[in-house]
Amino acid sequence: MLDTGILENVDAIFGLHVSSKYPIGTVAARPGPILAANGFFDAVIKGKGGHAAIPQTSIDPILAASNIIISLQHLISREADPLDSQVVTVGKFQGGAAFNVIPDSVAIGGTFRAFSKDSFRQLKQRIEEVIIRQAAVHRCNATVDFEADYRPFYPVTINSNRLHDHFQTVAENMLGSKSIIELQPTMGAEDFGFLAEAIPGYFYFVGMRNDSEGQSVSGHSPDFKVNENVLQYGAALHASLAVTHLLGGPATLSVQKESLRDEL
Repeated sequence: MLDTGILENVDAIFGLHVSSKYPIGTVAARPGPILAANGFFDAVIKGKGGHAAIPQTSIDPILAASNIIISLQHLISREADPLDSQVVTVGKFQGGAAFNVIPDSVAIGGTFRAFSKDSFRQLKQRIEEVIIRQAAVHRCNATVDFEADYRPFYPVTINSNRLHDHFQTVAENMLGSKSIIELQPTMGAEDFGFLAEAIPGYFYFVGMRNDSEGQSVSGHSPDFKVNENVLQYGAALHASLAVTHLLGGPATLSVQKESLRDEL
């Protein structure tokens, strides 16, 4: 979208996301960084296969990969500033096909996240160093790929301070001040961050939890269910944010609070 120039001459952009964390009828938002920068890595650790009963004749990439994963966690616990949120997670481990055979190689992959460009850059560098050097400790060779499948690194999603003021006014008019919850930043990532990096942007969450219908689960669960009653809140608020911005801001609204709430 950015490459095609679709955002040229666009002053602002808004995005929303449903959330089962917050009650229906509420919204959650805040200015500044709200979602982390996100990168991916794939690594292949190569050793020498052989029979599990005579490991001295092999170079075990499973052992090397296991130590690599432990060492990657030390980047967060011992190198990252505790006040600077960062995450490294290995979510893929593929190696071996038989219980009595040491494989020739192991593939691992994961994600790393941070809330600042400098921390993100440093974390990327250290991930590569740890994988290659830990592999060498175990007599293995390793390659690290940060561009597998052409996956782009997601930037930090940052909400505009100016658009936050706009959001607060419109949301208060429609839902009331008690229905606006201060969003806590999370280590999730959003491709909306690319757009908000190019022009002023604002991303918020619309609550859809209804405790009377049982426990809600997160949107990344296979048991996720949409509470369709959320649609009227999200559609009305999103449209109002756009219209009032085009008209010059919330102060141009001629409709009173009560009539706006009646629409919901």
